[in-house]
Amino acid sequence: MWTSPYAPVEVGGTTLHRMVLEAAARSGDRPALVDGPSGTAVGYRLLAERVRGVAAGLAAREFRPGDVLTLWAPNLPQWAGVALGAMAAGGTVTGANPTSTERELATQLADAGASVLVTVPHLVPAARAAAAAAGVRELVVLGEAGAEADGATPILDLLAAGGPFPELPDPGLDPAGAVGLLPYSSGTTGLPKGVLLTHANLVTSVRQVASGLRVGERDTVLAVAPFSHIMGFLVTLAVPLCAGATVVTVPRFDPGQLSELVERHRVTVLIGAPPMLRALVTHPLAADADLSSLELVVCGGAALAAATQRALAARLPGATVGQAWGLTETCVGVSMPDRAAGSVPGTVGRVMPNTELRVVDPETGRDLGPGRPGELLARGPQVMAGYLHRPEATAAMVDPDGWLRTGDLGLVDGDGNVVIVDRLKELIKVSGHQVAPAELEALLATHPAVADAAVLGRADPDHGEVPVAVVVPRPGAEPDPEALVAWVAERVAPHKRLRAVRLAEAIPRTPSGKLLRRALRDQDRQTV
Repeated sequence: MWTSPYAPVEVGGTTLHRMVLEAAARSGDRPALVDGPSGTAVGYRLLAERVRGVAAGLAAREFRPGDVLTLWAPNLPQWAGVALGAMAAGGTVTGANPTSTERELATQLADAGASVLVTVPHLVPAARAAAAAAGVRELVVLGEAGAEADGATPILDLLAAGGPFPELPDPGLDPAGAVGLLPYSSGTTGLPKGVLLTHANLVTSVRQVASGLRVGERDTVLAVAPFSHIMGFLVTLAVPLCAGATVVTVPRFDPGQLSELVERHRVTVLIGAPPMLRALVTHPLAADADLSSLELVVCGGAALAAATQRALAARLPGATVGQAWGLTETCVGVSMPDRAAGSVPGTVGRVMPNTELRVVDPETGRDLGPGRPGELLARGPQVMAGYLHRPEATAAMVDPDGWLRTGDLGLVDGDGNVVIVDRLKELIKVSGHQVAPAELEALLATHPAVADAAVLGRADPDHGEVPVAVVVPRPGAEPDPEALVAWVAERVAPHKRLRAVRLAEAIPRTPSGKLLRRALRDQDRQTV
């Protein structure tokens, strides 16, 4: 078992909105949030007023402790005020991905039992239909409500409904046990499930992340990962707001715009998934951008190849580059880099404070020593309270002793660095040999003509499965699929050799950067 090199942090004891409001009281009119494209800023004093206003307005409209508010909107400064205001009113917040379909939204609304849905004007028609299907009581629209928002409550009307709310007590809630956030995750398998994250989970996780990343009030953090995702909400919104830093919100990821936003807003901390960080190395517009303000760059959501991490570090000589690892079910983190040292390329840093990590044989459950790969199990105060409405899935994920099965295959080296090999369920069995797609994906990422790559198993009558790849060429490159197959074959053992390469314009990924392998498999079956 491995423990953290960091000193323990305080566990629980408050709520997330209280932590942010305490930071706001220290920060005055310094900018808390800035809309990336327009530059419109919201100061900490105004943020605190909006949190109190939303809480009062919701309470006046009979939003009660334990009720659920859904936010279906891209990353905007208003996200913070609405989410924290709902929490201050005693509610639970669940974010819906802004790219979700009407059917997907309705499913999440119904499962979460949401009573209020908050969205933006252009999504109102779909939101109205989904809300009606799921029995949502009230639809609220952010910003200027046009004709399409007919029947929705403008956010200004909500703010005007409650009057002053100066003190913000936690209405009838035990901060340790109250569920503040309800993100949705598939866990190690199955359909998306609501992850119950208490305020104790959230505030402890903020302290854990802060102990390694050490975000401070002089920092500016670019928030690209959707706030509906745990990485976007906790690491790029909650952590900097609790520290008094400035958050620059980005409604959607545009690789051509990324470096321009970093340069214009003098961003010091950048946290995101591999596709975003690779853009700083591969996108033509990044080549001439001034990225000298960056001090810390962290990859999360999926592993970044060691070669790509080194290339990123070379492109950003003034920045520390590292990787972190965790799950929605661990409130974002299990291991992380250090702001001063980053993480060893190819690793995801070291175990977080207050956290224990085991590596076990997937078949026998026997604990394994340094350097030996197995399933990673984690235990700590950031582990979820469970899955909403799914006690059997909770029991399968977390054992009676509190150990959470991550579903990730990994190891811990002799220096305590955590290495993620792949997802257990994604391993390809070739004539009895295990092939990790991530290993081949990392290799393909080093090819000068490859911008992105995904590897999956294809059924084969002779070998059971064989690895095949989907490759996105770099701009201007025209790689030959057969040449790529031969290039990989020269560098790996025979059972790891690719049997085919298919070129594509893009690879389907979640907002956090994880591959949508089911979609890839469906595409592969159609091409065979």
